Amino acid sequence: MQRCLQLAANGLGRVRPNPLVGCVVVKDGRIVSEGFHQEYGHNHAERNALLRVSNSSPKLGEVAHSDGGVCIGATLYVNLEPCSHYGKTPPCADLIIEKGIRRVVCCNDDPNPLVAGNGFRKLEAAGIEVVRHVLEEEGRELNRRFFTFMEQKRPYVILKWAESADGFMAPEGERLKVKGERYWLSTQWQNRLNHRWRTEEAAILVGSETYLLDKPSLTPRHYLGPAPQPVVLDRRNRLTNVPPHWLHLSYQTIPEVLHELYEAKLQSVIVEGGRKILDAFIASGLYDEVRILRSPQTLGSGLPTPEIPSINPNRLTIID
Repeated sequence: MQRCLQLAANGLGRVRPNPLVGCVVVKDGRIVSEGFHQEYGHNHAERNALLRVSNSSPKLGEVAHSDGGVCIGATLYVNLEPCSHYGKTPPCADLIIEKGIRRVVCCNDDPNPLVAGNGFRKLEAAGIEVVRHVLEEEGRELNRRFFTFMEQKRPYVILKWAESADGFMAPEGERLKVKGERYWLSTQWQNRLNHRWRTEEAAILVGSETYLLDKPSLTPRHYLGPAPQPVVLDRRNRLTNVPPHWLHLSYQTIPEVLHELYEAKLQSVIVEGGRKILDAFIASGLYDEVRILRSPQTLGSGLPTPEIPSINPNRLTIID
């Protein structure tokens, strides 16, 4: 199951809004195939693993022409309940039954109402033994975006900011401008990491002040991967030239903002500020993770950073 979770993580940022899923097929005490969900709209993990089983076990990514009955009596490990409905791909539960799998071991039940126990029921009706809740907490942590979205009806929220070594977000004067040029606190390495983070989330949100000062693109220019949906929160209705591909919101409360993102099927959001927007999220208590890029620079004075809110230490990341 640990191998399933390891495989599943490879889909981060590429399978949204689907969950991260890995699959391992074991026969006579050895792994005979494995796979993971690689891209939204393409095969799920179980189908990728089962379609590449053969007597010679092809390499990851290859498809076997015939499994030679290898799957018959095998155990299939998967970190999320196999789907039982037709979506962009056929039901994985049907293929598991067809291949003769004897036993399915799983981390988590799928909270999606389209699945929600139906996958397990279909497998058990076919005489397959189902073992549930193995490494359940580890599975929930891996798919924390998916579970937050499905169970709390809102996106998973990451608060992120850069700060100087002495605790300021920007120098005095024009907050992020010095002589008409943008002021960077993050190091080159931190900036690249920040752009990688962007590829992993569905949306990225800034306030109107940041939008007016920075004219940000919010794209992952320094890391290869999918771009998040740019969102600007314009509570004073100051903006008139927001590009059409941006989501332009004017709601006054954070619950209203998150409800709109949920309705837009955006499973996660990075809140990059500025300070007023970060404070509003902190005050609301509607956040799940905090990430801080701490610069080696000192400013001496300027715009103070938010107080680090109360949060599980496992959900607080500080990058020096």
